[in-house]
Amino acid sequence: MDFNEKINQFINRIEDIKDTLTTEESTKTALVMPFFQLLDYDVFNPMEFVPEYTADIGVKKGEKVDYAIIRNNKPVMIIEAKPVSDKLKKHDTQLMRYFSVTEAKFAILTNGINYKFFTDLEQPNMMDEKPFLEIDLLNINDNEIIQLKQFAKNTFNLETISSTASNLKYIDCINDRLKKESKNPSDDFVRFMINDFYVGVKNKNVVDKFRPIVKKALNQFTADFMNEKIQIALGENTTDTTSISNIEKAETSKLITEDELEALEMIRSILENVVNKEDITYKSTKSYFGINYKDDSRNWICRLFLTKKGKKGIHIPDEDKSPIKFDFDEIEDLKDIKPMLEDIVKRYL
Repeated sequence: MDFNEKINQFINRIEDIKDTLTTEESTKTALVMPFFQLLDYDVFNPMEFVPEYTADIGVKKGEKVDYAIIRNNKPVMIIEAKPVSDKLKKHDTQLMRYFSVTEAKFAILTNGINYKFFTDLEQPNMMDEKPFLEIDLLNINDNEIIQLKQFAKNTFNLETISSTASNLKYIDCINDRLKKESKNPSDDFVRFMINDFYVGVKNKNVVDKFRPIVKKALNQFTADFMNEKIQIALGENTTDTTSISNIEKAETSKLITEDELEALEMIRSILENVVNKEDITYKSTKSYFGINYKDDSRNWICRLFLTKKGKKGIHIPDEDKSPIKFDFDEIEDLKDIKPMLEDIVKRYL
């Protein structure tokens, strides 16, 4: 069984048991330890995987982080686990304290489903405030699986992961900037975009004139790019892809089905009076077909489960983004929850 198959098997296990886990200890036993076993660590070897690792802070003794992974008698990763129901919003400071007093290069905060990976890119021995990698195992894509595999025991390389962490962090920053510019292009961005073809002073009136044009062009480019991806996925584009990098191959390796494409168009049709069609994007994962707002999986609209056996299900987020589950028979039935879908999208506007 290869790594991808192990991940998919583990995801199925999470789906089966997550609702039964009510405490931090049950989360550790049922999800966290098996996850690191999946990465080939011997969780029962105290020379490799240490529970309750001492992280004393100054005069404050007895401080312990949940787990530490040891290589060459030194900690390389520390792990702080929380209950599966925890949103992981209030514990970064605690982990930051632990990180500063150990030799570990990486810190992981998890609730057994979501994993936040931190390091010290900004200042040596001081954990960055933002993680360089965030993975939701129930919403994982092939590119994230590739990143995750680097943390496995047999492939772990400190220098390689440090380099990857730097790239991921700044790629994420650039993506965030592009998302902001696509919603409301800044003056500097507008000037940059028109610089090659507009001759003359780029004063406020000129910038204001071009702002909606730049916004429309950027959104149109995104829509065209997504449509091209769909064409490739459906096999309608015969472009030679032999030179695509491994990560790009992974991102496009899961073909979307006819049912998924039909569902995407149905959701876009349902929401056409609320948002632009191109703002409704998709993310195809191993376990479900996700519909998101503006390519942001944090702003998810629904998750579709369209199995070959004909059974269909949909999850929609409540106000805390916990899933509400419905079953349905045909794609047309999605029209029945139109008001709910519209309310969800309006939260993101």
